[in-house]
Amino acid sequence: MRIHFIAIGGSAMHNLAIALHKKGYRVTGSDDAIFEPSSSRLARHGLLPEEMGWDEANITADLDAVILGMHALTDNPELLKAQELGVKIYSYPEYIYEQTKDKLRVVIGGSHGKTTITSMILHVLNFYERDFDYLVGAQLAGFDTMVKITNEAPLIVIEGDEYLASPIDRRPKFHLYKANLAVISGIAWDHINVFKTYADYTRQFELFIDTIEPGGKLIYCSADKDLEAIVKNSKADIEKIAYAIPAHVVKDGITYLLPDETPLKVFGDHNLMNLNAAKSICAELGIDSKQFDAAIGSFTGAAKRLELLLSEAETNVYKDFAHSPSKLKATIEAVKAQFPNRKLVACIELHTFSSLNKDFLVQYADTMSAADIAIVYIDKKTFQHKKLDPFTKIDVQTAFNCPGLLFFDNSELLKEYLLKVNFYRSNLLLMSSGNFGGVDLVKLARELNIVEQGI
Repeated sequence: MRIHFIAIGGSAMHNLAIALHKKGYRVTGSDDAIFEPSSSRLARHGLLPEEMGWDEANITADLDAVILGMHALTDNPELLKAQELGVKIYSYPEYIYEQTKDKLRVVIGGSHGKTTITSMILHVLNFYERDFDYLVGAQLAGFDTMVKITNEAPLIVIEGDEYLASPIDRRPKFHLYKANLAVISGIAWDHINVFKTYADYTRQFELFIDTIEPGGKLIYCSADKDLEAIVKNSKADIEKIAYAIPAHVVKDGITYLLPDETPLKVFGDHNLMNLNAAKSICAELGIDSKQFDAAIGSFTGAAKRLELLLSEAETNVYKDFAHSPSKLKATIEAVKAQFPNRKLVACIELHTFSSLNKDFLVQYADTMSAADIAIVYIDKKTFQHKKLDPFTKIDVQTAFNCPGLLFFDNSELLKEYLLKVNFYRSNLLLMSSGNFGGVDLVKLARELNIVEQGI
């Protein structure tokens, strides 16, 4: 099979390219820019394009398929040539389905928790040496790539994103997988650039339920009342299984799963609900409750999901991928509940198109109220790149309903402020889908002032 990737450098795209290369396919690709870690991974497998840019000569009639990444534009010369020649063009979710239509497909959807639930399932399956394929949105410990597709594995576990499939296929990705077993973790409005209203956004989850194969199963979070209403109103020919927070106890900053008091390396109500979703899926795959608990105790979390950067005396520093209002609120409340006797300094970088939209900003009201010190950072260059009007400090404080909130648009000034704070008996939570203007967060954590006298 000869496959060409247009925009091979994307996170999912380069991993799929590597997976197909390992499967024995002849893979080529192009992109106008490829960054780390994609470039090193592609180079390791001989898949890194020799030159950056698009060249219609890459597209020939003998190609079996072209896989089109979201980064490409509709007037991409390679795309136009493929259309002219009649070469079959797939989005990557379409091609994942094409490769796995004879397997059991487990699809994890929802506005939040997708990566963690998927990662938990993969961890447990790996623990018991089960054979499976997967597609996940973060690099996981013990897994070389974020995509694995083989001929042999009887099932695939897919993190099902609700964003668009490709520039020429405006369907959400998770509509294309046709799940046999599905999860919806919850619904909180996101991707305002595509789904202009909450009703439009929730409609995508209604449609997702309709894509589940007849006789399949949907596992959903009953704590989300909007989701529960959607599930109850669905006429899909599937079994519906609710989940909630499992029984647990917190002692000295460690969460224990009941009844056997299994110690966990993750915490927070949102992670415990994620755990129960993963447990329900694993039960459908033949892994019982005791087996699941025995395996999940060693799960340390997905990359950038409450990732511990520093633990010193009575101070922890975490980085987290939280960026949407629901994720921000859940993550702050989780850290505060786990360490009620420590002060919490919480800093969010607003980076996504939705979060930088003035009409959407009000969705962040009261999301940081559990923090003792709330900080919002926006790289002023981000507004320029996205061609948006910048926010003022008052804009942000008003939208967050937090008059004492601190606002920075310069990463050096933010770092300068944090290095002046005394973090004794305090936790620092750094949240972003960006990179805080290039600040080395590990180095910052090591340089923090931690002196026994209170903040």
